[in-house]
Amino acid sequence: MAKKSFRQAINEAMAQEMRRDPRVVTMGEDTAGGMGAPGEDDAWGGPLGVTKGLMKEFGRNRVLDTPITESAFVGAAIGAAATGLRPVAELMFVDFMGVCFDQIFNQAAKFRYMFGGNAVTPVVIRTMYGAGFRAASQHSQCLYPIFTHIPGLKVAIPSSPYEAKGLMIQAIRDDDPVIFFEHKAMYDDMEEVPDEPYTIPFGEANLTREGKDATIVAIGRMVQFANAAADELARKGISCTVIDPRTTSPMDEDSIIESVEETGRLVVVDEASPRCNMATDISALVAQNAFKALKGPIRMVTPPHVPVPFSPTLEDAYIPSPARIVDAVRQAMA
Repeated sequence: MAKKSFRQAINEAMAQEMRRDPRVVTMGEDTAGGMGAPGEDDAWGGPLGVTKGLMKEFGRNRVLDTPITESAFVGAAIGAAATGLRPVAELMFVDFMGVCFDQIFNQAAKFRYMFGGNAVTPVVIRTMYGAGFRAASQHSQCLYPIFTHIPGLKVAIPSSPYEAKGLMIQAIRDDDPVIFFEHKAMYDDMEEVPDEPYTIPFGEANLTREGKDATIVAIGRMVQFANAAADELARKGISCTVIDPRTTSPMDEDSIIESVEETGRLVVVDEASPRCNMATDISALVAQNAFKALKGPIRMVTPPHVPVPFSPTLEDAYIPSPARIVDAVRQAMA
């Protein structure tokens, strides 16, 4: 297997699915670039180059540059999905969901239910999230809890290049609307990724570490930080299970509960704001279903309840760190 970046893994997944199925199209702002302008024809590939190269192979009829109007092209993608295509739309930053949220949660999420199971909406909405990129408050939020809250949507949050490719192919093949979250600070992460297509089923968590003393559940980029913390704790004689849910809707609740029943301790790491985020949801799940197994209080490692700072020093302090995860596990052990 060749080493590929997070960016390359997503690009490869999209290209392979576009070759396999002519109904797969992609659209968004500057997904190709160069439309009507002098210079390189495939100039952009999205703001961080994820779709670069697709237009040259598949043409502008399947790689569509759109105006800066998320409400229009997200709505167009949802409508196209309802009528037989399998669009992949790029909502450049998840922070822009405010201008197209009605199309997502009042339309796409409800078609199957409102039409008695006779309608499918196989649309994927790719979007960037997360702090650490020096992009300030309006381009750095983690809003996956909002989409997880909506029945009818599936939410995928890959934690590595391998996970990104498998989850993206699964998302494109799924008949339900999928919101696909890509952490902008992970695009250059490298890992061995198979060349051939493969899928990772939704709703099946991945145990990246197994231990007996504590369970750490982490979301997206935080899985890397949880693994680093688990390695540090192992050197001090504390063994941890690290669970990557992969998808928050559907959520693999059984794997989380079974692990906590074995370890008796839970730490949840979530980059989203602390009120009503996935950490609170997972904590409530365990408190309700595995309370008797707990040997100590559940600990949550999250940012403070403030906007993402633009100051590099403040932004670094805002993001949950491996050191904070280590401290949380030690508190749970105490």
